[in-house]
Amino acid sequence: MEKHRAADIRNFAMVGHASSGKTMLTEAMLLCSGAVGRMGRIPDGTTASDYHVSEKQRQFSVQSSVLHCNWLEKKFNIIDCPGYLDFVGESLGALRVADFALVVVHAQHGIGVGTDRVWKYATEYGIPKIIVVNAIDKQNEHFDEVLADARAHYGQHGVFPLTIPVDGGRSGFHQVLDVMRSEMVTYEPNGKGLYKEEPARGEWKDKVTSLHKELIEHIAESDDTLLSKYFEEGGLSEEEFRAGIHAALQKQLFIPLFCTSAETNVGVARLMDFIAKYGSSPVDRASVTAHTSEGLETEVALEQNEPVLHVFKTMAEEHFGELSFFRMYAGNLRSGMDLFNSDRKTSERIGQIYMVNGKERQIVSEICAGDIGAAVKLKDTHTGNTLCSPRNVVTLPKVAYPRPTIHAALKTQAAGEEDKVAAGLAALHEEDPTFVHHVDSELHQTILSAQGELHLEVLVDRLKRRFNVHVELNEPRVPFRETIHAPAESKYRHKKQTGGSGQFAEVWMRIAPGARDSGVDFRQSLAGQNVDRVFVPSVDRGVKNACNEGILAGYKVVDVKVDFYDGKMHPVDSNDISFQIAGYFAFKEAFANAKPCLLEPIHNIEIHIPEDCLGKVMGDLSHRRGKILGMESEGQFQVIKAQVPAKELYRYSSTIRSLTGGRGLHSEEFSHYEEMPRELEQKMIAEAKARKAH
Repeated sequence: MEKHRAADIRNFAMVGHASSGKTMLTEAMLLCSGAVGRMGRIPDGTTASDYHVSEKQRQFSVQSSVLHCNWLEKKFNIIDCPGYLDFVGESLGALRVADFALVVVHAQHGIGVGTDRVWKYATEYGIPKIIVVNAIDKQNEHFDEVLADARAHYGQHGVFPLTIPVDGGRSGFHQVLDVMRSEMVTYEPNGKGLYKEEPARGEWKDKVTSLHKELIEHIAESDDTLLSKYFEEGGLSEEEFRAGIHAALQKQLFIPLFCTSAETNVGVARLMDFIAKYGSSPVDRASVTAHTSEGLETEVALEQNEPVLHVFKTMAEEHFGELSFFRMYAGNLRSGMDLFNSDRKTSERIGQIYMVNGKERQIVSEICAGDIGAAVKLKDTHTGNTLCSPRNVVTLPKVAYPRPTIHAALKTQAAGEEDKVAAGLAALHEEDPTFVHHVDSELHQTILSAQGELHLEVLVDRLKRRFNVHVELNEPRVPFRETIHAPAESKYRHKKQTGGSGQFAEVWMRIAPGARDSGVDFRQSLAGQNVDRVFVPSVDRGVKNACNEGILAGYKVVDVKVDFYDGKMHPVDSNDISFQIAGYFAFKEAFANAKPCLLEPIHNIEIHIPEDCLGKVMGDLSHRRGKILGMESEGQFQVIKAQVPAKELYRYSSTIRSLTGGRGLHSEEFSHYEEMPRELEQKMIAEAKARKAH
């Protein structure tokens, strides 16, 4: 395989909102370059990117796919990322190792919440962006509106169109206006990406002349030296102009925008020309920040000899084992090398290494600095780990993943599979850190927490397929709490006589409502010698046992003040267990007389939706007993902030997706507990009694 200099490599992440055409744009690039002989189709499951079983079943991407091709003597490493934010971890990993982001926007649907999210991540990583307005061949395409919206979102003076559709909005779309070359580009209708160029004429000539002049001014303004020359000489030389484009792109003062129809392969070749000539290479970020084994900040330079690589993705494939995808930040990697995992403090022997094109693997002997590759069967290396030379131990920065927003209970359907399920979940978490799992001892459920319902479904599918277990997802029980409205008293005597020593204890107790979030405040105010103080901890344990078990419906008791003020004991029969039992039942008796009630957890939620969906979402929130805290505009989106009971939020992300046609998203986090409505409380108590009876 041909080796490429770092300056000739283009590492980029193909990102954007769901269904914007990223996979088909990748497919068109592969066809243009000759990497594939014909374009695959998503409905047929024949694209190079979406080759996993779950992707073929669902007909959308659920994992990032690494592909490569050559164009104008440059190597393109393309990472095609899922659009659904359920799989945002895939996009974050890809953007972490990319030198720029190719942000794809659908010409009919415009900028979505997913577009904004990946743009934000790319900006945080400090990488340039190129916008592609795709599906220009579709009816009701809105190129001009999308361009205006992109400028409003991402910079009025930064976003600049380098190609303009001439005959967009119809299936025969085949002409674009090239602003840089001032040419009309006409594509052949065979889908192979071939085209011919001719000078623009008539109104198109006037338009392109005006835009070309505007582009030169835009590039000149990005650099003081160029601007001075532009004013002095009235223009820039071709060499200065082209060097200025690359520099302005790196400074993110210039955001080029292209129009394409990926399915018919129109406009794609011109986009690839621009990427090859002006796109970012590893040389543009020749050094990255890292930390030494002592925690000190240092730099990893592209030209240094000792290898440093970042594993941005791991996955297991049938007949292949675990693949670790990585980017080289320094040095070269060869089979047989011994590297050090600075995160896990373990050594790794590098076996076979590969160049990857979707499911195609090509064994190579070496991966050079700046390039992307894959290694197989690393023994203890996982997503986010750094591998480096043991002579120069460094750790590259980690990806900060968003917190999970949705939860479900995992139930095994076959006895004896618990250990296999636990091992499977641990392995899946190592591959995908955006989901977490834990066993909830209070609710007696294994809880999976993920980025969305699709994410949960795909995880469970993988668990079943790879580990051959039988599981299902259920609604998680809600951790309600029990408390009281009024003060109450009780006097409980525990007496048990057996053949030998008996048991005796009498506990007098007062309880009263406590402040919210104050827990259970146990105190004693004993006077005289009726009860030895040595038994106070025993009563305390009895009360805590009752609180942990729950009294009304089996949920923890909170926000109660307890006063153990008197009682009786026997000189022989009183002991620790006797006072634990007396304290336990004394508290239960008092609690039952103190007007008990249930508290439910309330979550803060933030919903990002298009303005035209506002009414439907607000109506749905009302049905969920939601309380609106405020609304604000964010471009063409509305952001609703509300508080909703946790019980009403199960599968809420599916509801939002349905109400907004896939254009909305939400996040949620626990806020506080508050009293449950009486009618719902009775229902929860009845359900708890039915559960206990079974």
